[in-house]
Formats: sequence, structure tokens, C-alpha cells
Amino acid sequence: MKKEEGSGNEEKAVRVVVFDLNGTFYNKSSKDEFFKFVSAKKPHKLAYYAQMLYFKLLLKTHQIRQTEFKENFFNYLDNLPPKQVEAYAREFWQQEYPGEFNQEIKQRLDKLKKEGVKVICATGALEIYVKPLFELYPIDEFFGTKANYVDNTYLVDGKACKAEEKIKRLDKQFNGKTYKIIEAYSDSKEDILDHAEKAWLVKKGKLVPYERK
Repeated sequence: MKKEEGSGNEEKAVRVVVFDLNGTFYNKSSKDEFFKFVSAKKPHKLAYYAQMLYFKLLLKTHQIRQTEFKENFFNYLDNLPPKQVEAYAREFWQQEYPGEFNQEIKQRLDKLKKEGVKVICATGALEIYVKPLFELYPIDEFFGTKANYVDNTYLVDGKACKAEEKIKRLDKQFNGKTYKIIEAYSDSKEDILDHAEKAWLVKKGKLVPYERK
């Protein structure tokens, strides 16, 4: 990661603010809420609920990795082509935004935008249903878990966008150009917070200064 850390070229570094989505900018869990939304449209999808709880248990007990969890949790999207998922997602986010979003974080992001800071969302959620959110709240870039629609199911492309994968995605985005993360926000302790000049954890909707390891 080519990150500026107090060198004489500091003014040349691209200034970046990075935020997580679920439980951070968005007050709820999009993976759970989007499932409820799709199930309201397609009631037969509720049959996947028990399967989803099973995979959550496997993840919690460390029997599967995040990437495998993502691939199986979203089985309920089987037989829904990308255009249909995106259409549902667009309607879903129109319902949720801005009422279900953290207004303190939004105010901070708005301020940093005006100051010329690059605003980036790095989330473990699937890109296919996150993308329409940023039609409502435009930012410079977002990274999520990539998935391809193959034989009527969604297969994760690469690794889930979690932990150190977020840093790798940032490095790829800037392609060797020096950048510095001036602020970062998440609801859980993760690598991106350790790389930021200032970092906050979101606890019950409130911002708490992050204490580094």
C-alpha cells in the first residue's frame, strides 16, 4: 500500500476518507434488509431463511470463510438476473435513504467532499445491490464483494471485500499513486481503521474514537 506517512511529499498525496456501509453509514444490515425486501416481492424466497441462519452459524464458529459465506448466504438471489437485482436494489435504497442513514457521518462526508477529499465506501456487501445507493448519494468510488451471475446463481469473484482486502482494493484503485486515508469509519475493528490518520467506530449510531492496537 503506497500510503503517505509524514514525508516531504505529503501535500501531493491524494486525501481519502473511507467508510464501511452496514452498521456504519447505513444504520442496519443491508444483507438482511435486502433479503426481507426481495422476499416481500417474491414470497417463495422466504424458504431460504433457515439456510441463511445455518451459514451464519458456520461463519460465527469459523467453519467457513467470509467468501464462502457470501456465496451461500445470497443463494436467495438465484434465478434473479443482474438487471432484476439492480432494479430491486434501486427501489430498496429509495425506501431506505436517507432516513436509515447515520446523519453525523453524512455531514462529515459532505464537509470533506467540499474540501476536495476523495470519498470512498469499502463494504463487504455485494456490489450488485450496493451500486444503486450511490446514485442517490454520489461518491468518488465504492468497493464491495464482486459476484458473477453464472448458471442462474451468483458466484463470488475473488475474495469478499473484508479486512485486508479493502486495503488491496484501495491500492489497486490508486495504482501506485500516493494516497493517505485522513479519516475512516466502521462498526467493527478492522485494518482500514489502523491505516487512517483519524478513525471512528460506530457504536449504537454514535461515533467513538478508535483506539489503535
